Amino acid sequence: MVTIKEITSKETYAVRQPVLRKGKPIESCVFEGDDLESTHHFGLFEGENLIGIISLFNKINTIFAAQNQAQIRGMAVLETHQKKGFGEALVRHFETYCNENQVDIIWFNARTAAVGFYQKMNYQPLGEAFDIKDVGEHYLMFKKL
Repeated sequence: MVTIKEITSKETYAVRQPVLRKGKPIESCVFEGDDLESTHHFGLFEGENLIGIISLFNKINTIFAAQNQAQIRGMAVLETHQKKGFGEALVRHFETYCNENQVDIIWFNARTAAVGFYQKMNYQPLGEAFDIKDVGEHYLMFKKL
């Protein structure tokens, strides 16, 4: 059985580290704003096991005119569970949460390898690829709700 529920920032590290910060120290899993009251972390569990994560940051990107924006950060599914629909389930849960909380636009920086995954869910890339130091090439992506 699969469930999605709110978790703490520290609980995300079990998936952030092996997927997003492979080979890097646990400190690299700490994101600025992780513990703000406005930040929400969601975990996807298969039984008792945490296998996927997504974090919602209440952060404005000035490229977009919308007042109510949410940024996706740290979206990851353990490698052994990828390509099984879990990532999509996490993003859909995130979108539902945003709709319930009057968010107008979702935006994020997607790794180049993940752009196709997000495009299937109607997210659009904006502008050119850019490099995030020690992480790799990304594209700004967004979706209006």
